[in-house]
Amino acid sequence: MKGTQAISVTLLMSFLVLATRGKDVRYRRQEEDSTQILTYQGVNKTIQMEDGDVYDCIDVYKQPAFNHPLLKDHKIQMKPNSFPVWMDTQTFPSDSFSQVQPSIIKCPIGTIPILRSNGSSTIATHNIDGLKNDMQWERAGLRYIGDLFGARALINVWEPKVNKGSQDYSSLWIDIENGGGQHTDRMGAGLRVSPTLSGDAFSRFHVAWYDGYSKKSCVDFRCPGYVQVHHNVGPGTRIQPSSVYGGLQKVVDIQIFKEPTSGHWWVSVNKMPIGYWPGGLFEFIRYKGDFAFWGGQVEGPTAASNSLQMGSGHFASEGFGKVAFIEGIDIADHKGRFVTPDKSRVEHGSSDHSRYTAGGFEVSKYIGMRIFYGGPGSMRA
Repeated sequence: MKGTQAISVTLLMSFLVLATRGKDVRYRRQEEDSTQILTYQGVNKTIQMEDGDVYDCIDVYKQPAFNHPLLKDHKIQMKPNSFPVWMDTQTFPSDSFSQVQPSIIKCPIGTIPILRSNGSSTIATHNIDGLKNDMQWERAGLRYIGDLFGARALINVWEPKVNKGSQDYSSLWIDIENGGGQHTDRMGAGLRVSPTLSGDAFSRFHVAWYDGYSKKSCVDFRCPGYVQVHHNVGPGTRIQPSSVYGGLQKVVDIQIFKEPTSGHWWVSVNKMPIGYWPGGLFEFIRYKGDFAFWGGQVEGPTAASNSLQMGSGHFASEGFGKVAFIEGIDIADHKGRFVTPDKSRVEHGSSDHSRYTAGGFEVSKYIGMRIFYGGPGSMRA
């Protein structure tokens, strides 16, 4: 019993460290509002989707990325020269779940879609870390410690409840990091419900990164850095429909990987490469990552004190069909292969077991590595 308690305490402390890793490098925003009016040159076309979303199709060479001083003369790479090779062949039962396709925005070739904030003419913008002063952050899921050159997984699609008008957000997420303390680079991708980011409470695909050298962080096109190349799918797109509690489960395949020839860190959705971070933007994660996270994250000014839902809003113990899961968890190794992480380098847990849990960890030839996670926070599902 004492041994079990000791392990629980150790995991809790580990995830407290995980959840606060980077809090001392929190970027203080300079603006008064988290959403600003941004205007871009090179708007080729404006598209209103059936679900009400509005996208501007921006000339690919006039996108926000090129406002970065290191990218003034950057030559766009329209697709990766190579992809990591899958070493684990997985066969999924046909009735387990189905893959969700992101919304397709029909921007012309040579342009990229940028989402406007719903209900206004402003581009959806947001600072990942900089709302007000100190941010509150909780996590539950699985982490890997060791060298890696990419991370991927099937993310179970849910829309955790976030109060309308809240500055908090809830994510179903993959992160890769390198560095430590005040010098940690971080890049991530996944699904997020964030009313201040998109103007609604839908689950949407987003990318985010933190530059440990300049101590600045960003989401999507909020600031220059991320280079978008796909003209039909991009950050901000809705991922729908969501999974049904006790019913049909939906998943989306998210990958982040380093392309060895160019050194760029690519992001793909359902195996479609949509954009990348040029490796030269980062000081500490330029060559490789040393840490990865898969799971749920809530963040914001009141994310812990008035905590919101994570995943399906239910604890991990309820199991498949009722709780959010991430499976097919892989890392890209130095040989350019996606492989199942070494179990000895993996830990799972939660930063607050009273509100969120992680459990049901398993590894098999059919599902690869899987973890269930989530919880109600202070809200009811």
